[in-house]
Amino acid sequence: MNLSNLKPAAGSVKTRKRIGRGPGSGLGGTSTRGHKGAKARSGYKNKIGFEGGQMPLQRRLPKFGFNNINRVEYKAINLSTLQKLVDDKQIAKIGIEELIAAGFISSKQLVKILAKGELTAKIDVEAHAFSKSAEAAILAAGGTTKKL
Repeated sequence: MNLSNLKPAAGSVKTRKRIGRGPGSGLGGTSTRGHKGAKARSGYKNKIGFEGGQMPLQRRLPKFGFNNINRVEYKAINLSTLQKLVDDKQIAKIGIEELIAAGFISSKQLVKILAKGELTAKIDVEAHAFSKSAEAAILAAGGTTKKL
């Protein structure tokens, strides 16, 4: 133990800067705020997108696009996914509950069956929507479709 090894006790030294506590601290005077202007004063809040009075970017650019409030979004499930589910679980009926249990959808999502992949198993499928080719493939394999 010598003078080069001495350290203060754990927790006794604060690392936080104490601003505005006199000139001796080195952080007195303007207290890191600079001289004058809105940012130096109390109560200053910077508005998002404010550019010092210049016309902000979001107002300089034109509006474009269209959002349809009646849009219905479906979670797409392919026939290959259904075939894999049948191979893994050995089930004859696939509905919303089975897809939720398998982790393919959440309980609030709508499901549309699409025709990507092969379907060889005879299964009964319940979904909110089917593509024409997917419905034809399910019926060709000997299964049934039911729209919810």
